[in-house]
Amino acid sequence: MVAKKLFGTSGIRGKIGSEVTCELALNVGKSLAYYLGNEGRVVLGYDTRNTNQMLDQAICAGLLESGVDVIKIGMVPTPLVGYATEKLDADAGIMLTASHNPSQYNGIKLWNKNGMAYTSEQEEKIEKIYANKQYCSVSWDKVGNLSFNEEIKGQYIDDLVAMVDIEKGLKVVVDCASGAGSEISPLVFRKAGCEVTTLNSQPDGFFPGRNPEPNAENLQTLMKTVVAIGADLGIAHDGDADRMITVDENGEISPFDSLLALISKEFDGDVVTTVDAGLCMDESVKGEVFRTPVGDVNVAEVIIEKDAAFGGEPSGTWLHPDFCMCPDGILSGLRMAELVSKKGKLSDLLAEIPSYPNIREKITCSKEAKINVMENMEELLKDAFDDIADVNSLDGVRLTFADDSWVLVRPSGTEDYIRITLESRDAQRADEIKEICVKIINENL
Repeated sequence: MVAKKLFGTSGIRGKIGSEVTCELALNVGKSLAYYLGNEGRVVLGYDTRNTNQMLDQAICAGLLESGVDVIKIGMVPTPLVGYATEKLDADAGIMLTASHNPSQYNGIKLWNKNGMAYTSEQEEKIEKIYANKQYCSVSWDKVGNLSFNEEIKGQYIDDLVAMVDIEKGLKVVVDCASGAGSEISPLVFRKAGCEVTTLNSQPDGFFPGRNPEPNAENLQTLMKTVVAIGADLGIAHDGDADRMITVDENGEISPFDSLLALISKEFDGDVVTTVDAGLCMDESVKGEVFRTPVGDVNVAEVIIEKDAAFGGEPSGTWLHPDFCMCPDGILSGLRMAELVSKKGKLSDLLAEIPSYPNIREKITCSKEAKINVMENMEELLKDAFDDIADVNSLDGVRLTFADDSWVLVRPSGTEDYIRITLESRDAQRADEIKEICVKIINENL
């Protein structure tokens, strides 16, 4: 297998012009077609980024030229591409998105027949075809057919609403970041019986209202609006609506790990999460907790392997195997709304989840430098601490200490950062661990 250069933890992603180009999209289309045997059908969708029209045309041309039929479904949330790929019995799906990255970024994510993202092994095969230019054109009479499907949106909306039973009149503020959920998400919540107020729900690839990553810095308006109108719940999506983060009735953004633990304990059975998830998961889930490297496809693979009831990342990327194997921020929001409507205030529900000091830090580091920084990271960290109980190198380096504190140092798969995630039962101890790790990384940049 070739070392992956195009794909990160969530498909291909990079800056338009320098990293993601029409030529790349054209040749990825040809590579996927070759992988599919130069036949079959592919679903193609995109988010609101203003560079998506050109990438859409380019990747579509590559597929058609290589004998593959293309079903365009237009500007849609990522989960709708996964859903449509399965429902339309297509051979693959493509979503053009850079998810939570700023507007100058874009990307390509591939989906399987069952709605699950392409695995690392599949991505390696695509990358090998791409690198070796193994792809080929077909004769003029074998080129693929292009069709458009608008009906699948309505089916998706109806199926989502049928998944939940929300008490009528729940007041919800939905912030779509001007992204791909802008048209569908508020409509779904209204159809499910909620009183909906929208923020940033006009599609705009420049994301004028806020940056698409749903974090406390970017959700200040949502937090204030929930309080101002007396809403029960705030729902925030990222750029392609495969993620969801909540704001409680007091205008407080929900702690990522606590929110994941809260929804996880609603499921009977095992749950899958990632190595950066906190202790509260183990203390809340009814079944067993399985951990994977960061990335929704890693979670999806283990859900299938273990026949787990649910899976998710602390980032708000949750997978609902009873619906589709694609992360779905809209269904995640609906399930939180259902929980609040039936069990009471979100702040009270979150207060029942064990919570410990949790720090998430990121240090700017180029793609090239990441390799050097991480090369000796395990040994450097082991030398810096003397109370290590366990070392896990599943994704980056995760140390667990004798007092149950833990720290994970890993290179971001989507941005130019080294990420530090840690947790401790003691705030001072958490700060000490963070400072040591920051010092080690900075000394090796």
